[in-house]
Parts: sequence; structure tokens; C-alpha cells
Amino acid sequence: MSRYEIRVKGHLDPHRCAWLGDLELVRHSDGTSTLTGLVADQAELYGLLTRLRDMGATLLLIRDLGAPDRFGG
Repeated sequence: MSRYEIRVKGHLDPHRCAWLGDLELVRHSDGTSTLTGLVADQAELYGLLTRLRDMGATLLLIRDLGAPDRFGG
């Protein structure tokens, strides 16, 4: 399990983002949105990217933030 940050162009609709699971959504003043959260494996990551594509989102960044520490951080 690893924590990922995914940034896309545009402001995502919070209601549609429920389709993406338990990722935290932040909408930035520069007109982008960031989704951050735990992803179990590459299959889940590819599924998230497919859903974002299906929503018409333009991918700007994918960053692996690493595994969370065992104390939840």
C-alpha cells in the first residue's frame, strides 16, 4: 500500500469524486484539483486513472508519496 498524489486540470466535482473512493479532494485556486490517498496496488491505481480518464480529467501529475508509517502518518 502506498500513498499517492494525483493532480488534474480543472476543478473536479466532489459528488463525482465519490466514484474514486476514499481519496481526499483539494481544489486549488490555480484551477487544478489534487486527489491524495492510499492506493493498495498498481491495479487499483490504474483503475483510478481509468475513472479519471472517463470523467474527462486532464492528468498533470502522479506522485508516489510512499508507504504510510505504521502509526497512520
